[in-house]
Amino acid sequence: MDKLFCGIYKNRRVLVTGHTGFKGSWLTCWLLSLGANVMGYSLAPETNPNHFMLLAPDIKSVISDIRDVKNLNKAFEDFKPEIVFHLAAQPLVRLSYKLPLETFNTNVMGTANVLEACRRSDSVRAVINITSDKCYENREWLWGYRENDPMGGHDPYSASKGCAELVTASYRNSFFNLNSFNKKHKILVASARAGNVIGGGDWAKDRIVADIIRSTHKDTALKIRNPNATRPWQHVLDPLSGYLLLGQKLLQEKEEFADAWNFGPNDDGNITVLEIVSLIEKAWKKINYKIETNTNNPHEAISLKLDCSKARTKLGWRNVWETELTIEKTTQWYQCFYEQKKLITNIQIKEYIKKAINNRLAWAVTS
Repeated sequence: MDKLFCGIYKNRRVLVTGHTGFKGSWLTCWLLSLGANVMGYSLAPETNPNHFMLLAPDIKSVISDIRDVKNLNKAFEDFKPEIVFHLAAQPLVRLSYKLPLETFNTNVMGTANVLEACRRSDSVRAVINITSDKCYENREWLWGYRENDPMGGHDPYSASKGCAELVTASYRNSFFNLNSFNKKHKILVASARAGNVIGGGDWAKDRIVADIIRSTHKDTALKIRNPNATRPWQHVLDPLSGYLLLGQKLLQEKEEFADAWNFGPNDDGNITVLEIVSLIEKAWKKINYKIETNTNNPHEAISLKLDCSKARTKLGWRNVWETELTIEKTTQWYQCFYEQKKLITNIQIKEYIKKAINNRLAWAVTS
C-alpha cells in the first residue's frame, strides 16, 4: 500500500482540513494506509452516526474552525505539514440559502486563512484546495466545463466556491508564482474541482444518497425534489485518487501541475437523480420514494457536467469504478453497516486499488 503514488506519502506529514467530513474521513483513512503521518483540522462531526468517529483513525485531530486564525496558525506551527489538502467547507447548496454569510466566511475567508497559514509556514511544499464543480458559471450547457471557463454561481454555496478558486489563483500568482519557485518560495498550489461524490459513510442532509439511506432505515418514503437534475456522479475514491495523484506531482516539484483540475466521471456517470435512485433500488429493494411537486424549492442547477480531458491526458487519471459499480459499492457499504453492524471502508479501499492495478493506472503500479 505504501508504494502507491510512487511511495511519496510514506512518512510525510499531511494536514487535512475538514477531516471529520465525508470526503475528508475517506481521504484520512487512505493516507494512513499509504504510511502518512496525518493531522486533521476541522469542526466536530455534525451527524450521528458519522464516518470519522466510526473509523476512529489514529491521527492527531484538532477540532477547531478554519476561521479561527490563531488556532489554525498554531496547528501549522506545531505539526509542520509538508502537504495540505484543504477540504473544510460549508458544503451544502440548500443550507447556503439559510446561512449565506457563514457560507461565504467559511468557504472564502476560510480558504484565504489556510493559504495564508501555508505562506507563513517553513515546512509546507504543496497545497491542494478542493472546491466543487459548482464553482463554474453554470449556463446549463450540454457539454462539460473546462478549467479555464469562468467562475460563477447562482446560489451562495456555488458562488463561494467560485470565489475560493479566485482566492487560490490569486495566492498562486501573487505569493507562490511559478517564476519564483525554489527562488523566493518552495510551495506549489493546485485546486481540484470534483463532481457529485457518493459512497458509504455520508449522512449529511440534502444529499440524495444520504437522504435515501436515512429514509430506508426509518422505513419512510423519500421525497425526490429534482428527479431530472443531471450531475456527474462518482464514487468518493475516484476524485480522492486524483487529489493524491496531484499531490504526488506537486511533492515531486513538477511545476506544470500547480494549476486547476477537474475530476469527474466518464459520460456514463452524468445521469439524473431519478436514475441514481433506480440503481440504488436495484441494489437494495427496501427503498421507497415519491416525486415531490413543490415548486417553491430554492433554485438548484438542472444540468452540470465537467470536462476532465486535462486530468486524463496530463495526469493520466481516470475513474476506476463505473456508475453501476459505484452504486453497488455505496449501497453495499450501508447494507453492511445497518444489517451486519460491519464497517467495510478499508475493504473497499483495497478493492478499489486492486481494480486500479488491474487497469494499469500509473498511480497504482508499484513495479
